[in-house]
Amino acid sequence: MTSTQFRVPGVRAPSQGVNGPAPGPVGGPVIQGWCPGALRPMLSGDGYVVRVRPQGGRLTQEQAAGIAALALAHGNGLIDLSARANVQLRGVTETSHAPLIDGLRSLGLIDDCAEAEARRNIVVTPFWSACEVTPVLAAALAAALTAKDAPALPGKFGFAVDTGPIPVLRAVSADIRLERGPSGLICRADGAGYGAAVTAETAVTTALALARWFAANGGIREGRGRMAAHLARGAVLPEAFARSEATVVETYQPVPGRLTRGTLVGFEFGQMRAETLAALAALAPLRVTPWRMLFVEGAEVPAMPGIIRESRDPMLHVLACTGAPGCVQALQPTRALARALAPHVPLGDLLHVAGCAKGCAHPEPCAVTLVARARGFAVIRNGAAAEAPDAPVFPAATLTCHPETLFDPTPTDLS
Repeated sequence: MTSTQFRVPGVRAPSQGVNGPAPGPVGGPVIQGWCPGALRPMLSGDGYVVRVRPQGGRLTQEQAAGIAALALAHGNGLIDLSARANVQLRGVTETSHAPLIDGLRSLGLIDDCAEAEARRNIVVTPFWSACEVTPVLAAALAAALTAKDAPALPGKFGFAVDTGPIPVLRAVSADIRLERGPSGLICRADGAGYGAAVTAETAVTTALALARWFAANGGIREGRGRMAAHLARGAVLPEAFARSEATVVETYQPVPGRLTRGTLVGFEFGQMRAETLAALAALAPLRVTPWRMLFVEGAEVPAMPGIIRESRDPMLHVLACTGAPGCVQALQPTRALARALAPHVPLGDLLHVAGCAKGCAHPEPCAVTLVARARGFAVIRNGAAAEAPDAPVFPAATLTCHPETLFDPTPTDLS
């Protein structure tokens, strides 16, 4: 593959080569409207980001170990876990991309084409057993979405297979959800409290019918569109999708630790070294979660560098994107500030440090969101990165000197 086949229009290449720093954007961040893939990577400040979408959200031990080796051979050895339960290799160059794809293809991790890869946007609950319907539905949905007659959908439009004992993916971005309702399986539009009753045999065809309804009824505007926003604008679902009530559950809060079928482990900012992935692959197959954690099937996980095993680890209370210079859109470094502030985040609260107003690491509101500006960080309380700030811009050093004021209900002047 040549560089012209996957260079992203409108995003300037780093000024010192793919591994050098890049200046921040002028006039605000660029909204791409699509997610990177393996066949269509996205340029960042440290090279190309190559996103691998595991089938059914699961990696065999061979696949996980292979990804680790390929990240070292063809990237910079850094691996991200995305909020869509995918694995991202960083630091890939134009010359290393082709051999990387060859290696991923040999592991069974590459789709036939970039279009099929983009359509296979599925998040799967990690808490399933082999005798349940979840892996069957995930495989059938993947096959349907990559078929030639699959509906054309926006790049960020996605599906959730959340058919475990209770839904755990309610807070995860998805537009069409397969869930277990009070009376059986349902197919539900995101943003709706009811869905259509389905069986294991009809679930996938019903989900695709709902996707085609969305496309045919004005859900896509200028190539973009999300289901909940479409319903909020007044779109009325077909009657079949208003008959079966969804299960009412509290939002699932994942924490690292031993569970019934394995162990959930976390990582600072959802990022690990390739060596860490290789060490986990030696233990058992892995399931990639949308919480930027890995579920290690049926195994205890010993203490090892780079993983979080304790639910009280302060790093679980902070979120931060790659930041500058690793991202060409970011206006400031983010993770050093987030790491310094983590011990000061009150239990139950969440701090988000965003390199720009897109808030890629967490588009939703947080107790405190710090958004990078040219001269420091704007403070937003109980809001998201795209919202108007509550306070002036402060240098990172000022915030680290007065961390307690960020979470004070009657904040004092930081200046």
